[in-house]
Formats: sequence, structure tokens, C-alpha cells
Amino acid sequence: MSMPSKFFLLAAAPLAILVAGCASAPSIDVPEKLRPGTGETLAMIVPARGVQIYECRAAKEGGTFEWAFVAPEAELFDAGGKKIGKHYAGPSWEAADGSKIVGAVKERADAPAANAIPWLLLSAKSVGPQGAFARVTSVQRVRTEGGVAPKGCFAPETGMQLRVPYTADYYFYAPS
Repeated sequence: MSMPSKFFLLAAAPLAILVAGCASAPSIDVPEKLRPGTGETLAMIVPARGVQIYECRAAKEGGTFEWAFVAPEAELFDAGGKKIGKHYAGPSWEAADGSKIVGAVKERADAPAANAIPWLLLSAKSVGPQGAFARVTSVQRVRTEGGVAPKGCFAPETGMQLRVPYTADYYFYAPS
């Protein structure tokens, strides 16, 4: 994926956010289990670019070692390529205005692209001040590229961290 190119805000009035991009969401085929609740509407689409951080750890079974997921670390962008926030451990999304949400995975599905991290549906709750993300109740991670850890690691690498580049679009939903 090239530099994130889409930033849409829909139903922006209740979110008190300026509208950018175009008036309708791009078409995307999302598995049924990744669709938000019927009482939620798309509030914004935010492209992200960053890394998935993994650490070499002993596997739970078999006496082998594996790359275990630690956290994401990504920047969030608008349509012009301007940084508008960040995504990090929690998982958390924080807008430049200080509003912040924390998510919990509800569902996951394999990404259509090979070697891409899964698509997700997460529930979200506000843990920051009022602002762009304050009313968000669900997040979809879609259009992922990259971010997958390599297969296995070795005992001498235990504790070593690996940063794997990825891109994704985050679809933020709020109550209708």
C-alpha cells in the first residue's frame, strides 16, 4: 500500500469533527462477523502506517521458540498525509486533540492479502477527553498489508524484539 490516501469522516456532526475526503465510504468486502452492531454508523476511516512488535519467547509447547506479539506502533494520517494521531499498546488510538480509545478484540478474520496481519473487529471505549475519538464504540482493522512475524526464532534470540512494518485502514464507528 502506498502512503495512506483516504481519510473520511461520515456522520461527523455528532462527533464534532470537520469533514474531509469524500462523502461516501469506499466499497470493501468485510466478512459478516467483522461488521459492527446495527446501532453504529461509520464515523471515519483513518489510514495507518507503522510496525507490529514481536518478541522471541519460548513456545507454550514443544520446547521451541516463537515470535510473540507485543504491541502495535503506528501513526494515523489524514488524506493529505498529515499525521493526526497514533496507535499503540492497549490497543489504543489517540487523536492529536487528546481524545483516546482503548479496544478489545471481538472477532478476527484472515486478511485477503498473503502475509498480512488479520482483519479485526474491536469494541472500544473512550478513556480520554472529548474529541475526535470520544464517541467511538467499535473499530475495524481492514486493508492490512505486512506485519506478520517470521516463523519461529531460536533460544539465543530469546528476549530480542522484532519490528515488522505494516499498513492498515482503521474504520471507526459511533452510535447512530
